[in-house]
Amino acid sequence: MRYRTRVTAPAAALLGTAAALTVGSPAHAQTPALRSEGTPGAETLGDPVFPALGNDGYRVTAYHLDFSYDATTQLVEATATLTLSTTQALSRFSLDSLGLDIHAVRVGGRPATFEQVDEKLRVTPARTLPEQARVTVCVEYSADPRKTLAHTAWVPTPDGFAVCPQPDSAHTVFPCNDHPLDKAAFSFRITVPAGLRGVASGSLVRTESLDGDRTAYTYVSRSPIATELVQITVGDYVVKDRQGPNGLPLRDVVPTARAAALEPALALTPGLVQWLEQRLGAFPFETYGLLPCNTDAANAFDFTGLETQTLTLYKPNFLLQAEKSIGSHMMHELVHSWFGNSVSPATWADLWLNEGHADFYGLLYRYERGWTDSLGLTTMEARMKDTYARGDLWRKSSGPVAAPNAANLFDSQRYLGGVLVLYALRELVGEDVFSRIERTFLERYRDSAASTANYIAVASEVSGQDQSGFLTDWLYGTKTPRMPNHPDWTVTPVPSTLVAPRNREPGHYPDSSATL
Repeated sequence: MRYRTRVTAPAAALLGTAAALTVGSPAHAQTPALRSEGTPGAETLGDPVFPALGNDGYRVTAYHLDFSYDATTQLVEATATLTLSTTQALSRFSLDSLGLDIHAVRVGGRPATFEQVDEKLRVTPARTLPEQARVTVCVEYSADPRKTLAHTAWVPTPDGFAVCPQPDSAHTVFPCNDHPLDKAAFSFRITVPAGLRGVASGSLVRTESLDGDRTAYTYVSRSPIATELVQITVGDYVVKDRQGPNGLPLRDVVPTARAAALEPALALTPGLVQWLEQRLGAFPFETYGLLPCNTDAANAFDFTGLETQTLTLYKPNFLLQAEKSIGSHMMHELVHSWFGNSVSPATWADLWLNEGHADFYGLLYRYERGWTDSLGLTTMEARMKDTYARGDLWRKSSGPVAAPNAANLFDSQRYLGGVLVLYALRELVGEDVFSRIERTFLERYRDSAASTANYIAVASEVSGQDQSGFLTDWLYGTKTPRMPNHPDWTVTPVPSTLVAPRNREPGHYPDSSATL
């Protein structure tokens, strides 16, 4: 069927059994003889927004996360098994890790020494790892979902937890190379006590009844996942299955006590998928669904929805509203399956590709239905004219669209500012060419990461004209360019004596009412 995405070699290995990813033969038995030469891998991937994220010297090809949740202590005992492919000879390497109680590390089946420094877990293997080696790293640790950290991906709930790793917090849940550039295959085994269910990104492939009235659930993703998009949740949930367009399996993970009340919102998904497939092509993953997190805490997380892969995390009360109040935001999160998940940002400066596209199609969906937006507007043209007027103000307060920093990363400039760039491109090249640009970009970079430069190159190739100057001005300029086909549109001047206020509080994700 069209929804069976390509299975890479690492993912295929995961499908056999969860145990296949536990430490087996030492890596040196499968690679050239280990040498004494080598240097430590760099503890950065050079991201312009989060330079401390990521680690060089290797790439991760697969993760297997084995979690065991204790409802009495509310703690998680875990083992993370990573398959690495080295890109240099490594005398030492590091993983991103914060707030985890590390018990032991093995490399190629051998005990390794380790230390935790800031947000890095430095590992020194018994022998230097050669270049181009395939190496298995096993980290045993415990975690407390309720632990207070400066930033954390854990969302504690009355009956378990969920996770929200975006942008830079996956390493508070598991040791990893925490950057979207290094996507990898994932499998998960979640062991929970009676009355609870463990769920993760991907598809359920095994359910095991264990001693002590416990159950283990194993999930496998058929496509690689960026660490910021992993979802793992435990709680009193019921899984509701339904069929989407063209046989796409849909599964929602819903708090048992709220299943009936949430059904009207969940029933919207098939129609949303169908509408978007007509514009972007077949859904890129094996399944999709919603996870209304089982919590009423207003501060459980500071956003409305988060596009964790194949299972979008939501505040449950948001989904209890009428369709016209939630439909465009549900579309926004669904769009991320294409822009952001299937095609991940090469750096966090490329976030506008995710959020600009998600808002673009979310707004199109809203206005097609005649729904009034948060400003009282009912057409895309009217909304873009209003956004255009704010252009210079936003460029002063939040920088150019494709040049964020950590403090303003999730400001409106990356969202509606990104929409304005896409709208300008569509006005310039026309709807048919714009549609071909979108589909070509998605197909070319499926299951990988892409940069702003990659998008500009595709736009130039498909349109048959060099778009680098046009898009560079829109994406990196300090002044808002003229809008094609709308010479009458004007930009509100920025007062020279006034520094414009920020669009968002630092680190806060936009709320649907503010964006759409």
